[in-house]
Amino acid sequence: MKTLIHFQNKLVPVYVINATSQKSFKLLLETLETKFATGKSAMKKCLASLISIEIDGGEAILHSFREEDSLALSLY
Repeated sequence: MKTLIHFQNKLVPVYVINATSQKSFKLLLETLETKFATGKSAMKKCLASLISIEIDGGEAILHSFREEDSLALSLY
């Protein structure tokens, strides 16, 4: 399933593979906002160039323009 979220004044596509509820989207947005405000430089660099997100169960894979900047993030 594909949906779009609004993050940092841009629309980011989110692809859901094995999420069971809408709770995953709420957790994702809360986690992204927290990490953007208080995260380490690697996380902020990934979020600044975010192009898509893939949710697989309780984990989100953040894809950025540079493949080296892509990260996996636990939602729980």
